[in-house]
Amino acid sequence: MGQIMGSYNARNVDLYMDDKPTFDPQDGFSFERKQREMLARDEDLISARIPPSKRDYCAHHLLEYQVCRYKNMPMLYRCAHEKHNYLNCEHQDYVLRMKEFERERRLRLRENRLVGVA
Repeated sequence: MGQIMGSYNARNVDLYMDDKPTFDPQDGFSFERKQREMLARDEDLISARIPPSKRDYCAHHLLEYQVCRYKNMPMLYRCAHEKHNYLNCEHQDYVLRMKEFERERRLRLRENRLVGVA
């Protein structure tokens, strides 16, 4: 059983953190949503020794930050911009994942309501 993410109401629709989306990502949108893609290559992440837990959609910012740290050691304050970009990307990624989780929860609730009516 996966971890619970989001509100207590997520349990009512049997929604867990590791669940894959069950609805079409374009449902309810009048425009074409772009699919997210990794900008960093696997070879670069492996050679930079980025741990698998950090290999997400912000890994390219982490690579830039690590390169800056390597080049500017011991004056790491020079990498504040790269660090900010990485942390900002991580925050935006978190917000997007929470929005997608909430969308999935609401669509499941809507489906349950429609099935109960029919």
